[in-house]
Amino acid sequence: MTTRRSFLTQSAAGTLAVAAPALLQAADSKRVVVGVIGPGGMGMSHVRNLARRSDVEIAWVCDVDRNRLAAAASHVETETGKGPQSTGDLRKVLDDSRVDAVFIATPDHWHAPAAILALDAGKHVYVEKPCCHNVREGRLMADAVKRSGKVLQVGTQSRSTEFVAEAVQRIREGEIGEVLVAKAWNSQRRGSIGKSEATAPPDYLDFDNWTGPAPKVPYRKNLLHGVWRWWHDFGCGDIGNDGVHDIDVAVWGLGVTGHPTRATCFGGKYFFDDDQQFPDTQYAQFEYAGSGSSKTKQLIFEQRIWSPYRLEGYENGASFYGTNGCLVMGHTTGYRLYGPKDKLLAERTGQADLVAHHQNFFDSVRGDAKPNASIQVGHLSATLVHLANIAARTGRVLNFDPEKEQIADDAQSNGMLHRRYEPGHWAVPKNAG
Repeated sequence: MTTRRSFLTQSAAGTLAVAAPALLQAADSKRVVVGVIGPGGMGMSHVRNLARRSDVEIAWVCDVDRNRLAAAASHVETETGKGPQSTGDLRKVLDDSRVDAVFIATPDHWHAPAAILALDAGKHVYVEKPCCHNVREGRLMADAVKRSGKVLQVGTQSRSTEFVAEAVQRIREGEIGEVLVAKAWNSQRRGSIGKSEATAPPDYLDFDNWTGPAPKVPYRKNLLHGVWRWWHDFGCGDIGNDGVHDIDVAVWGLGVTGHPTRATCFGGKYFFDDDQQFPDTQYAQFEYAGSGSSKTKQLIFEQRIWSPYRLEGYENGASFYGTNGCLVMGHTTGYRLYGPKDKLLAERTGQADLVAHHQNFFDSVRGDAKPNASIQVGHLSATLVHLANIAARTGRVLNFDPEKEQIADDAQSNGMLHRRYEPGHWAVPKNAG
């Protein structure tokens, strides 16, 4: 049996045995040349962390917002003494033969198209979560990784966080018995995005390039930045924003390695009276069919983005229900392990570790490790996001074929496994229909 010590060494979390400052001084002298596409919000967090590394050169920053582009370039120059090249067109980054890897922190509708273009251009890819805007794009990304032979890491950093890996290994070692049900949740108070009308975009924004391969729509003030995630054509709702982190941990701890066979979701806008198109309240259930000695398992996701109250003591988290106990985990807090009669047996605090996730990515690029959040991992978790959103919109139970990645006997729901694109756009993935 794999011991907890060897598991932590073999997994991404093992890199955390080195103190964070030491991570910034790579033993390997080979510098990785990168481009950051979308350096605003989470993308700027990547810029700050990457600029501190001695083993990384940020050669490009790319953004359609000239203000964000200038801020990112200025930060890199101040931090490193060397300014990167700047552009609003990601193709210029991909055309540069010096670039080894790209970080993609765009809105969701650009994740898969940009990643596939980058992989086909011979670049390694770190792409933010959810890895894809829809189920079909996730499969196309997996195909692109396979044919390119390049590394792809999804930005679910819990996969490289030591306390999460330790908790999952406790589950693997049977400390709470056989786990048949996992639950993930997202409970927090979001703000309203309000209502708006079409207007001209600001002069610092290339809005046409922002919409990219998605259908063309008029600019409106509550469409970006950040609020794009509440619109069907551009985002995946908060289940694909914060929720997918906890869903991914639930998938990991539950130990499933394929898609569910059934999914359903009750949800809608119960609280907000605004333009957002995704539910502010969701309760999704997924069932994984057993085979051989493995039993049927269930994963639940619960979301209320109008509620300032914590579930199980954590704003965002995942819990695992075993035959001999329960393990409850907070996304950026830690975990508690309970045995029979609710006796607390173990407890640990911790924080999600972005630096460790970066380190695992660069170790994988150099051939010294495997990505902890590979496309296979990211596609499984993102598919749950997409199935939940489809079920919420249609009000149906979805019978999903895990091998064909199709919904049976439901043409409407099955059609929502992919999306509409702007006809003829250069970034539309091949075979996306």
